[in-house]
Parts: sequence; structure tokens; C-alpha cells
Amino acid sequence: MLYSWLYPLAEHYSILNVFKYITFRSAGAFFTALIISFLIGPHVIAWLKSKQGEGQPIREDGPESHLLTKKGTPTMGGVMMLLAITISCVLWGSLSNIYLWLVLGVTLVYGVIGFGDDYLKLTKRNTKGISGKQKLLLQFSVAAVAALAVQTYSAPQYVNILTVPFFKNMMIDLGWLFIPFAATVIVGSSNAVNLTDGLDGLATVPVMIVAATFALIAYLVGNVVFSNYLQLHNVAGASELAVFCAALIGAGLGFLWYNAPPAMVFMGDTGSLALGGALGTISVIIKHELVLVIAGGLFVAEAVSVILQVFSYKTTGKRIFRMAPLHHHYEKKGWKEPTVVIRFWIVSVILAIIALTTLKLR
Repeated sequence: MLYSWLYPLAEHYSILNVFKYITFRSAGAFFTALIISFLIGPHVIAWLKSKQGEGQPIREDGPESHLLTKKGTPTMGGVMMLLAITISCVLWGSLSNIYLWLVLGVTLVYGVIGFGDDYLKLTKRNTKGISGKQKLLLQFSVAAVAALAVQTYSAPQYVNILTVPFFKNMMIDLGWLFIPFAATVIVGSSNAVNLTDGLDGLATVPVMIVAATFALIAYLVGNVVFSNYLQLHNVAGASELAVFCAALIGAGLGFLWYNAPPAMVFMGDTGSLALGGALGTISVIIKHELVLVIAGGLFVAEAVSVILQVFSYKTTGKRIFRMAPLHHHYEKKGWKEPTVVIRFWIVSVILAIIALTTLKLR
């Protein structure tokens, strides 16, 4: 909005030329989202507490300490993040950029799905919410539409392409498999973040780390000069996603202020499904789906631990982990919650650095 209003006036007021630069607008989006989160946080938390009473239902089969330390904490805190991200993107983003609207759209729709899931958990006073089949059907429907949109607006030479990191010119033409593949990436990312969101601050920081990684990659991929220099494929318009990623980071930091141990609020499925879906959609747009697997390796590990646990128990009657997702396994082994969270953050930073090396090691 500010870009559309103020940049055309740059010919009269040269100072307004700063709105041309994505880096400046990304910084603006970051601080706007951060300030909004700080300002609305106490009001949102107070409102959620007044409406939810006993707060988010806690798994009875989970770590015993959670029944004492987390009982009564309100959920749906992702609402404040979604508000901050949306307002910041509308203010600082280029409203003519289809990719910005696409990512924002997936984020908000997944947020609505998560909100419905959280609402059912609260009203039914259990941890089930929307059935798994219904949730996946809704998620895949939205993701398929998003994938079709990406396919429609991609350059002809990149329509159905999967790029392979660490190789200069290795691209796989997925053909008709692109839509189901892209939809699976978006849905998988959404649910992987959701599974990771089990401890105070555990999912929030890795999401910000991956968003920072993708902010840089999107900026480089969308810039003709930088993409040519680094021998990356160029996705025209993708640089604008740096504004979204910056807004996400700002909103995440603001939310972390209230989500730091002991959490005053949980993001709930409202936030985790939305943020995971956003990261998946960005990876599909910038053609870095496999890099998402690296940068978001923590989310992958959490999801795989659940899949392996369920498969092992159903086929052999034995459990691989003391409890799934993975973070609960380490809690059961005696790690304190802050230890698990901080060590997982460290792993996320390492994975993000590895992901960024794919830009040069080709």
C-alpha cells in the first residue's frame, strides 16, 4: 500500500525512492509486525483467557510435567501473528505482486483451518479437534489451488521443474506430477511445523530461522543480476516474498515475547498450520522445495518420528521412541524443557547454514 502510494511520488520527492528497495520495505515490514505483536499481545491474551477458561487441553499421555506447567494456558495465539503479518504485508508489500498474495492467502486460509481445529479442541475439551481426514482434505484442496497458481504464473521453462541443490543445472521435469508434489510439500510443511509446536518457543524460532533463510533466497532468486551471478534460476517477482518473510520474523519475535517459557499463550494450530503452509508455499514458488527439507530439517525429523512411531507400533507392537514427536522423546529421557528447546534451536541454525551453502556449492 505504501509502495503503491508513495513510490510514484518519488519523481517529486527523491527521498521516497527508498520505497523502491525491497530491503527497505522488508525492514519496514519486520518492525511493523514486531510492534503490532507487542501492542496487541496483552489484549489478545486477555481476550483468549476470558473466552477459553481452562485453556488448551493437555495430552494426558504426554510428559507428566505438562499437566502441571501448561494447564490453563490459552491457545490460538497464532491470531496475533496472522494479524501482524497481514497488516505489515499490506502496508509494505507491492500489492500488484501475485506471489505475495498467494502466500498470504494460503497462510490465512490455513490459519482458519487451524482456528477451527483449536476451537473444536476447546469446546470438546480434548486434543482431537478436526478429524485427520477432514483436515488433510481441506489442506490438500487449498494447496492444490496454490500449486496450480504457481504453475500458471511460472516462466515457461520452469513450469513443472524441480531444482536439485548442490548441482548447477540439474532440474527434473515433474510434468503432471508437479501439482500433487507441490501440494504435498505445502501440506507436509504445514503439518510438520504443527507437530513441532509442542514446547514453549520450540516451533517459533525455527520457523523464523527458515523464514530468514528463504528471505535471502527469494531476494536472490528474484533478482536477475544476483541469480545469474550465483547461477540460480530466476523467478521474476519472487523477491517480494522477502517482505513477507521479514513480516513473519517480526511477528514471530513479538509472539515469542509472550510464548517464552513459561508461555503466556500458545500459538495453537491457528499459527502452526498457517506458518508451516507459508514456508511450504514459498519453497514451491522459488523452486527450492528440497532446500526446505534441509533448512526445515528439524520439522522433517519431528514428522518422521511420528510416522515411524505409528508404523512400528502398528506392525510390531513396539515403539521406537519413548514418545513422539521427537521433542517428547527427549523429555522422557530426562532433558529439561529449556534444554530440548535451545538444543533444537541450535540444530535449526546449523541446518539453515547448510541450506544457504547450496547457493554457492554447485
